[in-house]
Amino acid sequence: MPQKLPPHAIWIGERTELRAGATAFKEAVSNVGKPIYIVAHDEGPAITHHGTMVWGEPLISNLPSEHLLGFAPPLPPANLGDPEFKKDLGLRYAYVVGAMANGITSVELVRAAGEAGMIGFFGTGGLPLHQVERAIDRLSMYREVFPYGFNLIHSPSDPQLESAVVDLFISRGVQLVEASAYLALTLPLVYFRVKGIHQRPDGCIVCPNRVVAKVSRVEVASRFFAPPPPKMLNELVRLGKVTQSEAQLAGHIPLAQEITGEADSGGHTDNRPALTLLPTFLSLRDEAMRRYQFNLRLRVGLGGGIATPEAAAAAFAMGAAYVLTGSINQACKQADTSQTVREMLGQAAQADVAMAPAADMFEMGVKVQVLKRGTMFAMRAAKLYELYRNYDHYDQLPQQARTTVERDFLRSSFEQAWQQTKLFFQKRDPSQIERAERDPKHQMALVFRSYLGQSSMWAKTGDPSRKMDYQIWCGPSMGAFNAWVKDSFLEDVTQRCAATIGLNLLYGAAGLIRCSLLRNQGVTVPRPAAIFKPITMEEIEKRLQA
Repeated sequence: MPQKLPPHAIWIGERTELRAGATAFKEAVSNVGKPIYIVAHDEGPAITHHGTMVWGEPLISNLPSEHLLGFAPPLPPANLGDPEFKKDLGLRYAYVVGAMANGITSVELVRAAGEAGMIGFFGTGGLPLHQVERAIDRLSMYREVFPYGFNLIHSPSDPQLESAVVDLFISRGVQLVEASAYLALTLPLVYFRVKGIHQRPDGCIVCPNRVVAKVSRVEVASRFFAPPPPKMLNELVRLGKVTQSEAQLAGHIPLAQEITGEADSGGHTDNRPALTLLPTFLSLRDEAMRRYQFNLRLRVGLGGGIATPEAAAAAFAMGAAYVLTGSINQACKQADTSQTVREMLGQAAQADVAMAPAADMFEMGVKVQVLKRGTMFAMRAAKLYELYRNYDHYDQLPQQARTTVERDFLRSSFEQAWQQTKLFFQKRDPSQIERAERDPKHQMALVFRSYLGQSSMWAKTGDPSRKMDYQIWCGPSMGAFNAWVKDSFLEDVTQRCAATIGLNLLYGAAGLIRCSLLRNQGVTVPRPAAIFKPITMEEIEKRLQA
């Protein structure tokens, strides 16, 4: 008679600790800080946090034991993501609150993230320099309390502003930026990264300024995961911006150590699917490490569509070093926007978004993703771009089109709108006025861009007379988030706090990953056990300590 083979694994423990049923599974899975043992028992699969797992026969045969069906280790939210990324930036959680322009990602929003062990980037895009400096002043008070960063947005239509922002960052000691909307590398961006780079006596290269790049195109990502271009370094040396030594050392570092793969997001986006974008960027990272042999580890995070625990769990399961959120933070009480916008976002479904021409890259045909529901901005902005593309002079527009633009969009004559636009550029960039006086098509572009730029401010301030013109940056993640929080306390937009949302996403992701581990061992996980609706911060902390 053949000898009976030992079971694959056994559980040793007190049988009185075993519990069966969907409620027991739900409670056990929710305590993500404790291990889970799934044990074969008289009443079917049972679950417990206690006991010992042994592979094969136990050394002491008289101990009470049962066949082990599955096991999941503890997985508190703080364990998700790349541990070195969290250590480098001083974070508890691998969670980034991404920048949203016009200061919508406000000082208060950055502070809420930082105090919760996450990190936020202040949204400098579209703000005048004095407002950026004011934000630096306010956040500098927390320099020793929590980490934070500032956005650096590509400004092809206003390169002088981008350069001035970088000069301000360097003079004020800002050392961490989120570079976004870059179509190509710029001299100010490279200057920020390499300024102050030096070598310690032990030979280690120290680069005090850090860039986290938010990109969606492979060709752009490859430039961030490479050393700064020698041509740009030589130009910076020629201009006296950096020393020859700094330029030489810069050839041994990547322009960005971290890249956030920006999938289908609000604002500037190429609508890339996350399931293909992240693996592509991970492969690009590995190739860059082989090619350049950096001493620094390159990392890839994921943003765009991160609005539910399932999405966060998928990102970490695919290898994301961290997750980044954007659209969903705009509805939080700490975001610097109007209550009207929060309420509009709180009603959004996944299909309630559309692409529209971007104010900062209008002539290039670049688009941003915006909220479609409750506003006519996307349609009106598209009409303006169509007119700009098809005509070289405003006077060439058909009379009906001119009437519509002046009555419904500009709410003034074109000439009056141009005079207001001139006042803006007299302070911002007078050269634009000189060019527009010579080129009627450029004049038309500046006036149309003025409408696009003001539309985001009308939304931010909640101008009731301009509600149909609100430009609200938003991706489909907003609809997914609203569906997830339905019938919970977070359905009410006045209750939405960035830290509460972030911790719920991470907590739910940890629970779902453990459920996935059990399923992959052949365990049937009851559906209620794999549902993680929002709960309060206090309840999460309570479960983590239970």
